[in-house]
Amino acid sequence: MNRFKRIGIFLVVVLFCVSCSDYLDQVPDDRLTLDETFTSENRVLDFLANVYSRLPSENQRWTGGNNGPWTGASDEAEFVWAYYYQNSVNLGAWDATTGHVNDVWSNYYQGIRAATYFMDNVDQCQECAPSRIERYKAEARALRAVFYYNLMRIFGPVVTLGNKTLPPDASLEQVQKARTPFDQGVNFVVNQLDSAAANLPATPPTNAYHGRMTKPYLQGVKVDLLLIAASPLFNGNTDYADLINPDGTQLVSQQYNESKWKRAADAAKEFIDAYVPGTFSLYRKNGPDGEFSPYLSTRDVVLDEWNREIIMARPGATVDQYARYPYHSGEDGNNRGAGGLGATQSIVDAYFMENGRPIDDPQSGYQETGFSQFQAPYDTEERRTFNQWVNREPRFYVGITYNNSLWLNTDPEPIITETWFEGNSGQQIGGNDYTPTGYIVRKHASTGGYSSEPQTIVMMRLAEIYLSYAEALNEYDPGNPDILEFLNRIRNRAGIPEYGSDELEAPSSQEEMREAIHHERQVELAFEDKRYFDARRWKTAEEEFGGPMYSMDIFATPESEFYNKIVFEERVFEMRHYLYPIPQDEVNINSNLVQNPGW
Repeated sequence: MNRFKRIGIFLVVVLFCVSCSDYLDQVPDDRLTLDETFTSENRVLDFLANVYSRLPSENQRWTGGNNGPWTGASDEAEFVWAYYYQNSVNLGAWDATTGHVNDVWSNYYQGIRAATYFMDNVDQCQECAPSRIERYKAEARALRAVFYYNLMRIFGPVVTLGNKTLPPDASLEQVQKARTPFDQGVNFVVNQLDSAAANLPATPPTNAYHGRMTKPYLQGVKVDLLLIAASPLFNGNTDYADLINPDGTQLVSQQYNESKWKRAADAAKEFIDAYVPGTFSLYRKNGPDGEFSPYLSTRDVVLDEWNREIIMARPGATVDQYARYPYHSGEDGNNRGAGGLGATQSIVDAYFMENGRPIDDPQSGYQETGFSQFQAPYDTEERRTFNQWVNREPRFYVGITYNNSLWLNTDPEPIITETWFEGNSGQQIGGNDYTPTGYIVRKHASTGGYSSEPQTIVMMRLAEIYLSYAEALNEYDPGNPDILEFLNRIRNRAGIPEYGSDELEAPSSQEEMREAIHHERQVELAFEDKRYFDARRWKTAEEEFGGPMYSMDIFATPESEFYNKIVFEERVFEMRHYLYPIPQDEVNINSNLVQNPGW
């Protein structure tokens, strides 16, 4: 197995330490000295593979040091298992002492220290050709920058440690680091991304290189970081007026700066000009009839590994199929899971109708009650379907498993998923394994059976760059024709009318365009761990994530009562939740490390 798809050694690195004598442990129990680590290229690559292991591993139901609660803690979904950390976040039952907070902070800082140490010492490798050393250093620099980017989008302003590791005998003064102002941290990370990109390839030179740092991915991270910096959370946010270091340094700028949007738009346009269409293009797939299929295109873009839309994916970190596969009582293990990741009514309602209009548009044709005979794009026949789910856009049928729908895998025979109380995937028969909302997240689910689950997690794709470009451009240059051009490229691939077409009028103001872009981003990137961060940077999360969350009535019988919308949870999202708290243990040992507001 490729070493970058496994963990070959385990790093134990302490951020603020006086002694780091146990810096590197080998598995099993034999111990390598630091000098021995860099004597051979194989050991160098093992070390680098471990730095890679700290990249985010999202779309899992478990939370750990390098994955977070982003889907289940947004308005997209709910996990049925109450002990999952996502549910604690939704109820506000967490704080600066919660283990996961420290796990996330520690994971990325351990990665930062390991990457820095690697850069400082890889020149010792006599087996490594100079060109390889240069590339390995660039990968480590890139990883370090990506770790900082992840810390900043979770915690806000963080401590930047510079380009050298602290010595084992560092003084107390040396380790008592203060947080770096957010804009200064952005500039540091952007500089590191640009520096690393100069020595990295534009495309993986071999298949074995998939999942390693490339120039386009770093440019994409740069785009997103600049978009975050330009957004309301960090661009003149007076809620953070009191977030200052002990020396009086302001950590979040209090003045709105429109040029930040231009900087983000320019970075996105630079990506597009450099890599589209030569390196990347929107994924398009034809159906069995040879004609373009919006449904297959929007479904398989995250299933067809390393297709031309994917900028970065994480190998060896499989999407959680157990939570996406319905319970399907009585079926074999290849078609049976838990269905425990329930989509909320909020995301169900967010999808457009087939005519491209939102469901609250009087011209959408949306019907809130009743039933129709309807054939979904993946089905072979019409079925009795609740009218709310009839004639929706293709991405709805990609993202949502609903009651009385045909399951994706029809081998050895077709299965109809029933999510109401007495159904084959309902609460009565499933025990602890059932959908808590009456819907199940379908996006990313394998089409060939549970055992054929995808082997990568998509981290970034071209559609995100297009939407980021349109958003940033609209904020500083409203009316620029590129806004509609790139927004409509997403809609065209999704098989719905473009704005400004005969079927659909274009948004008429900057505010309407902003709403349209936000809405398109919510739908296109649903269940890809983007929504949690988008609503936070837009400062809309208090409204979107807090208060009542709705579902079908999964406890109702007869089945007709299932279709009543109910509140399944009262969620808590307060102003302090826009930023994770700094782990309390770190604040306790570092007098210069100020806590985030409200914690």
